[in-house]
Order: sequence, then structure tokens, then C-alpha cells
Amino acid sequence: METQKLTTLEKVGFGAGDMALNVVISSMMLIITFFYTDIYGLRVEDLAMLLLVVKVIGAISDLAMGQITDRYTNKWGRYRPWFLFLAAPYGISVFFVFMTPDFQYDAKLLWAYSTYILMTLMTSGVGVSYISLPSALTADPQERLSANGYRLFFAKIGAFMVTIIVPILAERWGHGNPAAGYQAAMAVMAAMGVALFLFCFFTTTERVRHVVERQSLWAQLKVLLKNDQWLLLCGACVTGTIGYVIRGSVAIYYAKYYLGGDAAVVSAFLSTGVAAAIISMVASTWITKSYCKVKLFRNSQVLVALISVAIYVFVKPGDLVLAFVLYFLLSFIVDLHAPVFWSAIAETIDYGHVKTGKRVSGFAFGGISVCQKAGMGIAGAIVGGLFTYFHYVPNATQSAHALNGIALMLTVIPGFFHLLMGIFMFKYRISDSYYVELKADMNKLGYAAS
Repeated sequence: METQKLTTLEKVGFGAGDMALNVVISSMMLIITFFYTDIYGLRVEDLAMLLLVVKVIGAISDLAMGQITDRYTNKWGRYRPWFLFLAAPYGISVFFVFMTPDFQYDAKLLWAYSTYILMTLMTSGVGVSYISLPSALTADPQERLSANGYRLFFAKIGAFMVTIIVPILAERWGHGNPAAGYQAAMAVMAAMGVALFLFCFFTTTERVRHVVERQSLWAQLKVLLKNDQWLLLCGACVTGTIGYVIRGSVAIYYAKYYLGGDAAVVSAFLSTGVAAAIISMVASTWITKSYCKVKLFRNSQVLVALISVAIYVFVKPGDLVLAFVLYFLLSFIVDLHAPVFWSAIAETIDYGHVKTGKRVSGFAFGGISVCQKAGMGIAGAIVGGLFTYFHYVPNATQSAHALNGIALMLTVIPGFFHLLMGIFMFKYRISDSYYVELKADMNKLGYAAS
């Protein structure tokens, strides 16, 4: 029988896939809002609608991709081939998003919609395949958790590169033209994404082959609606993503306007958050060896809410040192749950298989991706709406009302959504010991994968 242990190279290769994916995810969370408002020149109300519409389209494409991965497989497996087929289109679509053609406003808005939608479709192709891959790499829950630790470590390295390399290259290569600078910098990130997806393809192996029963979308949905643990993950995904995206989208504004920082301070502030998240990935893998992963998940998110309130109360405009220290702590705590969440999806699928007698895989993974897109869309609309409400003015001195709004959007508002995320997980019960019993039940019922 083939071993379920993963080599270090395979874990690194798997992690490289999320590093490639984070060229988009980190850009969308950390710089796209700022890029569209302060560089590309979109009005905040148009940006809010753009982010919402694109995420609705992304949710539909995620579901479609989940169905495709359920129905088609080849000699390379069910999920890995899409990295080979879509790596180059993915990279090209990222480059297009950060092009800034010299059009009239309506034409620029149309270009933004077209390129963002194209990138969203390509991201669905590689993204749904990628988040589904752990279920095919190994059936060992500890190996999945370890692989997801590598994955999220490299994801944060990708995010770190976006926050460090992109602003620096944009400034150096732009020669006073930020639009040209961002286009050149993101071309480098896009090329890196293509190379990393190909590396992921060539270094991983799908050793677990589940037999997926052909079911209509409605039949699959009915099965998933009976899976209470998967539904809890959906709720946690939506609320947590809203918190992540609101905070990530506003971080650059907070550093620039609330803290009064220059380009170096802005880059350092964003990088501080990402560096803390990288350390958190390592710490999470270590902590879960001796501490219940479910308790770590829910308790960390409650703590995030408390730290968020503390930042709002104690950090005043221009208070750089305290802001950096508390933002580092917040970013460290908030990501402790991440390896647990992404390894839990496959476990809820097995749970649903035992509970209902039917296995729904592609729709389950696609559904989680839909929840992530839904959270991003809702967050984008909230950010746009709040910027309008607080009277944010791009590239100008902000009013006290606007500065207070920026502070709330970095702290209390996202903290509330992380608190909701933690509350959802108080009902989640698939711990490591529970999953061992679940796998035994699967063997008894003849559901074990080949």
C-alpha cells in the first residue's frame, strides 16, 4: 500500500502553489483597493460595485470548477492538471488587471471590469483545484495539517513579497509614474506565479483517489445542507474573510493617513503584518501538536476581537511604535487558525460521507471557495460604502471624521467579524480524536479511498 507520508519536497511544492495563488489573493486584500482609488482613479462608489459584481461572478465560476474537478480526471490526477493548463493564462490575467490604459473614465471602468473578471475566472480554475488538492495528497490528518502549515507559510511569503517588492519596484521602475511602476512590478509577480504553479504540478502526487458519484447540483446541495460541520466552516469562512479583507484593504490607508507614514513606513507596516503571519504559520503547526486545534481556532478569533478594540482605543494618529507592536500581535494571533481551517475541509467531507452515505467533494471545496468570494465581495462593498460614508478623499489631507473611519475599519469593524468566526467554531467538533473514530467508521462502511 502506498505510504500516506509526504516528503519535504512535496510539502514545499504544495506550498509553492499557495504562494502562486497569493500573488492574486494578497494583491486583492492589500493593494487593489488603494491601486484602484489612488492610482487607477476609480471613484469609491464604482469600486464598491466592481468588487461586489466580480465576486458574484467568481462564486459562480468556483461552483462550476468544483463540478469540473468532480467529473474529469486523467493520468496526473483530478486537481493537479489544472495547474499545468491554466498557469500561463492565470499569470497573463494578473498582468492585465494592473495595466492602466489612457482611456476616458467610462472606458477605464469597462477595462477594470473586463480584466478583473478574467483574472477571477482564471483564479477559480487554479484556486478550487488547489484547495481541493490536500484531500488527494494524503489521507493522514496530521500530514494534511503539516502540508497546510507549509502551504500557509509559503502563502505568507508570497504576501510578504507583494507588500515589499511591489511598492519598491513600483517606485523604482515608475520613475514618477506610479501606474507604470505597478504594472511592471506586478508583471514580475505574475511571472513568479506561473513558475510556482508549474513547480507545484511537478513536485506533488495525487495518491488518494476517491470515487465520486455523479449527482445533480441540487442533489449535492441537499447532501451538503445536511452536513452541519461543513456549514459551520462556511459561516466561519464568510465572516473571517470579511474581517481579513476589510482590515487588509485599509491597512495601507491606515499607515499612510492615520499614522502619517511615507512610502517606507507604509511598506514596513504592511510587511510587519505579513511577517507576523509567517511566524504564526510555524507556531500554529507546533501548538497543535499538543493543544486541541479546534480550541486554538475559536479562542484565537475571540482574542483578535479584543486586540482590535485595544488598537482602536490606545493607538492615536501618528503613534507609530505602539501601532506597529499591536498590529504585529494582531496579525500573529489572527492567523493561528489558518492551517486548521484548510485541513478541516477534507475532514468535513468525510464526516458528511459517513453521515449521509453520499460523498460530495468538488461542490464542497467549491462551496468553501464561494464562501471566500462572498466574504471578499461583501467586504469590498463594505469598504467602498464606508469610505463614502466617512468622506475619504484620495491623495488629500483627511478630515478627523475620515481618520476615525479608517481607524475603525482597521480595528473594531473587522474584529467584530472575527468574533463571529470564533463563535461559529464553538459548535465545531471534529477534533483529531473524533476524526480517528470517523476514519474507522469509514473503513467499516467500505468508504475508504484507494
